[in-house]
Amino acid sequence: MIRKLQHIFALSEQGAKDLIKAVIWCFVCNISLMLPIGVVMWVMMHLLDVMGNGGDPMSHFWIYTIGGLIVLALLFILHYFQYASLYLATYKESASRRISLAETLRKLPLSFFGNRDLSDLTSTMIADCSALDQMFSHYIPQLIASIFSTIVIGVFMFISDWRMALAVLWVLPVAVLFTAGSKKLQDAFGTKNILTKRAVSEHIQEGLETIRDIKACNLQETYMKDLDEKLSTMERSSIHSELATGVFVCSAQAFLRIGLATTVLTGAALILSGELSFLFFLGFLFAAARLYDPLDMVLQNIAATFSAKLKIERMRAIQEQPVQEGIEQFNPKNYDITFDHVQFSYHDGEDVLDDVSFIAKQGEVTALIGPSGGGKSTACKLAARFWDVTGGKITLGGVDISTIDPETLLKHYAMVFQDVVLFHDTVMENIRLGRRNATDEEVLAVAKAAQCDGFIRRLPQGYQTIIGENGSTLSGGERQRISIARALLKDAPVILLDEATASLDVENESAVQSALSQLVKNKTVLIIAHRMRTVAGADRIIVLDGGKVAQQGSPDKLMKQGGLYRHMVELQQESSVWTLG
Repeated sequence: MIRKLQHIFALSEQGAKDLIKAVIWCFVCNISLMLPIGVVMWVMMHLLDVMGNGGDPMSHFWIYTIGGLIVLALLFILHYFQYASLYLATYKESASRRISLAETLRKLPLSFFGNRDLSDLTSTMIADCSALDQMFSHYIPQLIASIFSTIVIGVFMFISDWRMALAVLWVLPVAVLFTAGSKKLQDAFGTKNILTKRAVSEHIQEGLETIRDIKACNLQETYMKDLDEKLSTMERSSIHSELATGVFVCSAQAFLRIGLATTVLTGAALILSGELSFLFFLGFLFAAARLYDPLDMVLQNIAATFSAKLKIERMRAIQEQPVQEGIEQFNPKNYDITFDHVQFSYHDGEDVLDDVSFIAKQGEVTALIGPSGGGKSTACKLAARFWDVTGGKITLGGVDISTIDPETLLKHYAMVFQDVVLFHDTVMENIRLGRRNATDEEVLAVAKAAQCDGFIRRLPQGYQTIIGENGSTLSGGERQRISIARALLKDAPVILLDEATASLDVENESAVQSALSQLVKNKTVLIIAHRMRTVAGADRIIVLDGGKVAQQGSPDKLMKQGGLYRHMVELQQESSVWTLG
């Protein structure tokens, strides 16, 4: 049962156990709310008996008072435990759910993120999780408990008087079927509402990321017009979704109230025929009025559960994704990277790499060059197991990297990519990401080596300056140098450089290349570059064209061979003398 609840509601094992406890406490509290009716009936019967025997009705006042206080105290205690089982447990599961999602996302290959929209993932992590918090604290346990408590109370009603029980309960199955019958319609509107909200989030995120281009191209009015249209669509979709739910739920709740009329009519007929006492009739009337309140919640919660199902499915789709796993103890004899007949495609039938084989040896610089779209960056990322190959294999020190835990593997890599990622933190901490236990002196040393020290000291607070989201206050060249400093600090045996000096001016490029020459000593270096002078000193060059290895060898050998490498060198030499006008 625990595992089934885990699957249905996307819960942890403890969350499933807490859900069962919450249902039990809600059930007990629902049943306990019949206690005041029992106390009132007992007091009325006792008073009638005392007055019938000529006694003083106030003689048992303290007994009635104490009885009432005991019932109130019992209700307080039961509802306290219900509150703890509902809300406190929900908050714990909420934290567990978010951590579980984050852990799953941490272990997923980058191919998953390439096929999913960032705003959609953000919506699942924030909006869907928040919605499920409310579902499990306000709806689902109460719904399940209300169903069981209604069955138990209904059984007692039928035992007491089947005619009155039928008059009270006949409306229930009709109202439930009416609400449940609207599931397809509510699912359709709910799905559409999710999609329209996602479209708005994507448009806003896109606008924030491309604000400079929007302004530069004078597209502000076009962007805002599109946003207004998407907001209007979302508003209409939300109204339709709420209306579809409200019409069915409110209609079912209104129909439920017909039960009070049939209870009164049936009770009146039975009293007139002498088959039912007036006091017994009042008890049924009180019980019916009390019973319909949780039934209203049942109907409302059924509709809410339909909505929750969509969010649970989105969350389960992430949690059930196959994660990257492998051995956590990895001590290779060397750090040679070998591509052995590697095949890779982002989408079925569209190979980015096709039968690629080469070796990047430890102590050598291996350069990947070729036309744009040839698969250079893909090969570099495959070497770090950001994706898993679809054919062949990649080994590090003779060990297939697909058998190594990604986090264990990446401890041996230092990377500088063209798209630098920095965090909203100080310069010091952004560099220290390379090695978390590094001292301030070590950070300063690598910053100087990467030619960062000069511009950092000109910042308002120097190394303690907050550089904004993704280093928004820095230039492209400054961000790239910080990324290089981070790699220098990590001092890993495998270095991956993807256009590491692309954003640098000529003066800084020469200085940083001197720093990189210190970084790459006795290490396995895989470098991607479009400038032929950058790779002129490489030990080995791999020329990728159309996802295949067109040429490989030393720069001198490839120049003598002719072919694509020589053609690219000659083209860049020709372009170096090109001038405007």
